[in-house]
Amino acid sequence: MEGKTKLSGQLRGNRIIIEDFESAQELYQSGFGAREKRKLVLNPYEGLYLCSVDKVEVISKREALTFDRLMEIFYRKDKNILPRFLVYRDLRTKGFTIKEGFGFGVDFRVYDKGDYGTKAARYVVFVLNEGGDVTLKRVFEDVANIKKMGKDPVMAVVDRRGEIIYYQVSEEFFGAKD
Repeated sequence: MEGKTKLSGQLRGNRIIIEDFESAQELYQSGFGAREKRKLVLNPYEGLYLCSVDKVEVISKREALTFDRLMEIFYRKDKNILPRFLVYRDLRTKGFTIKEGFGFGVDFRVYDKGDYGTKAARYVVFVLNEGGDVTLKRVFEDVANIKKMGKDPVMAVVDRRGEIIYYQVSEEFFGAKD
């Protein structure tokens, strides 16, 4: 998209809608958003990321929103948006394609570089905030469910300074026996 004008998206609820799918096709092919009829629909962290890298301008009530204002709006609806965004941005910056998770504590499905569109996601990432409340039992259950799907579970811990530490986890990590 280098050299092109940035796309315009409308904030609608907790989603950003780019009305002209044709102009947003490059984003879609890069793993951003979901196609709904002739529109590209972005979830909050995708919209935040694309706003932060100046590829999408988000409009609400005929006003262009700054990144900070957009984060503020999403934060009111989801208190965990900041750590999720930080992990999303970090993984995107490293060249991975990230899609929404599919329940039971999973935040993201992460595709190996070059695999999006041709292979299934290899990693499943759940984001934890340092100091947040999470039980070891819940983490163990999430890891067991992810392993049953044949995916590699990764725990992304976001510390108070916004730094991220990734842990590849398994049942053995918790001392589980077969």
